[in-house]
Amino acid sequence: MSFAPNTATLQQLRSELENKPLFRISSSYVKTLPRDKSDTVLLLGACAMVLLPHFLHLSWWTSLICGGLLLWRAWITLRGQRLPPLWLLMPLAALTMGAVYLDYRTWLGRDAGVAMLTLLLTFKLLEMRARRDLFVVLLLSFFLLLTTFFYSQSIFSLLWMLATLALLLTAQLSFQYTGTVPPLRQRLRLSGVILAMALPLTLILFLLFPRIQGPLWGLPGDAHGGRTGLSDSMAPGNISQLAMSDDIAFRVKFTAAPPAPATRYWRGAVLHDFDGRTWTQGEIGRGSIETSGQWRQISLNAPSNPGIEVRQQITMEPNGQRWLFALETPQQVPSLEGIGVLLTADHQLRAARAIGERVRYDVVSNLSPLPPYQVDARALQLERALPPGFNPRTQEFAAILRRQSADDTALVNAVLAFFRRENFSYTLEPPLLGKDSVDDFLFASRAGFCEHYASSFVVLMRAAGIPAHVVTGYQGGEINPVDGMMTVRQSDAHAWAEVWLPPRGWVRVDPTAAVAPSRIETQLSNLMPRSFFGDLLGAAPGRENWWSVVSSSAALLRANWEALGNGWNQWVLNYTPARQMGLMHWLGFDQMDWRTLSMLMLAIGAVAVASVTLPLLLARNKSRPLDAVYSSLCAQMGRRGLARNKYEGPTTYGRRLCASDSPLAPQVKIAVQRFIALYEALQYGAESGNGPHNKAPTHLKAQLAQLKLLLSQCR
Repeated sequence: MSFAPNTATLQQLRSELENKPLFRISSSYVKTLPRDKSDTVLLLGACAMVLLPHFLHLSWWTSLICGGLLLWRAWITLRGQRLPPLWLLMPLAALTMGAVYLDYRTWLGRDAGVAMLTLLLTFKLLEMRARRDLFVVLLLSFFLLLTTFFYSQSIFSLLWMLATLALLLTAQLSFQYTGTVPPLRQRLRLSGVILAMALPLTLILFLLFPRIQGPLWGLPGDAHGGRTGLSDSMAPGNISQLAMSDDIAFRVKFTAAPPAPATRYWRGAVLHDFDGRTWTQGEIGRGSIETSGQWRQISLNAPSNPGIEVRQQITMEPNGQRWLFALETPQQVPSLEGIGVLLTADHQLRAARAIGERVRYDVVSNLSPLPPYQVDARALQLERALPPGFNPRTQEFAAILRRQSADDTALVNAVLAFFRRENFSYTLEPPLLGKDSVDDFLFASRAGFCEHYASSFVVLMRAAGIPAHVVTGYQGGEINPVDGMMTVRQSDAHAWAEVWLPPRGWVRVDPTAAVAPSRIETQLSNLMPRSFFGDLLGAAPGRENWWSVVSSSAALLRANWEALGNGWNQWVLNYTPARQMGLMHWLGFDQMDWRTLSMLMLAIGAVAVASVTLPLLLARNKSRPLDAVYSSLCAQMGRRGLARNKYEGPTTYGRRLCASDSPLAPQVKIAVQRFIALYEALQYGAESGNGPHNKAPTHLKAQLAQLKLLLSQCR
């Protein structure tokens, strides 16, 4: 008896599948690009996403070589050409490794190591000849993806990493299929499920894994390189270079109403020594910080004065420097985890080491003038020092003002009046200055930024015999309307002066305010001229400026994004050991050390892993009723000596059972034929639910009962 499968049902299945849009796209894609090429292109796309963030910090030649090698590999794949031979790749790889050494003078460390990994990954793509090479590329991509956190740990970096990780998992899954490959959408969905399954364990490890002091990413010696911000010196042009930077220097949370814009002077480094062009901290600054290798706090000898106290909680971005910022004048030494902090005689907050990670601290400042305190006479003499042979015209001008002024206060006012009266301008692009920089600025160019005015003012004061120094920091800050935090940016970098005026003591004088008073009352960005596009897109006079509406919308969007980033910094990146212990205390676990915390992490982690894996294992062991009936037929035929071979599908197996030389009785062959036809219709037809993991619908229970009846007739 011949066996005829239910071809009508199978033909109906093919017709319905071909009418689905996803199948048409996949079929067209497969026709134009074979599977091996499509899988390789997917892997190249994942590797490109891994490499793209590194192009922002790699040297230009490294990025150019990596991009060229990726394009070369894509061209080889699409054109179906052979991979380059090893005798060509090995010398090229050796040359690039030598170039890395010449560029970084080492093969170790963060930057050199990442550069080598990116080059090795792209060269390995051109040497991918066996299956093991594929897994080497995937594992190297996973590791290189992790190094992205060496440079950025922002929310955007996390989102990019998750998207890249999902694409890498999709590429890995694509190479695992031996038969028909599911559509790309289904493979992406499966990768997302895998990532979702890992989230509970990831959260547990984040919360309970014993934290270490300091940043893990800062272990390499060069991990803190490339920080932007104020330096420990000041020369003409230093601060103006930061004026167009929108990077955040620090964020501030006030316990009360924020102070007025004119009083928002965030004190940083105090510069005492001048060599004719550059200001540095000098002997006074160094002496107030470190003596014989021992850190000590310099006593201010100042009586208590509550004045106008302002409490701030500051979250400072890493800057690679050793000072902390606070409103003038800090009154208390803040506490940092694992870092010593001192309040020096010149009111600087200095840390025991460079700040290479984001820190948060509480500080109290006094905005009212402080009473004078005892100052060493030698220190005052150093505050009058000027290098010989520089700025003769400034020296003469200071002598004239000295003779015309009744006292030191009158001389200060005379200099400020000189700045207001003469044709001085406030600009980000001042002309270059010569050897006598102060002379050139005061009597020739008369155009400069805040560092020009602060430096020239202090030089004039010292030339007139008045102790003075330069203070660098930030001035201003804007309130984020979303979370109420004040954001101080690098564009708020500022320099001002302090002069010694007995009996008042050290008095802040900002000569920039004499030239551009609006700079102190508003953000620097508001003083910059409108761009060409702003003028072009602005509406005509008397009409609504729709460009301003777009700008305000963009500003609101930026405020929301920065508020989200601040929350990320506070609750995720600032999850310190102290906050971890606070969480344990809140949960009711007191007196926990790292051993107890590790045991708790392992226990909760085991529960989380079991809650994910056990349902999958139990579901894997369960079989559908339809499959159980078919397995019963195979077992029944196996007992008769007609066991199904592993390579036989239902159609092939049914043909063998119903063949003319089969030992089965004719009525049994008829029952087997009907059983196989009905089983194929239910399993592979349109009514089956189109998936082996779907349960049989309710309306198919009758057909399932009929299948079981045919199974009984096969006995």
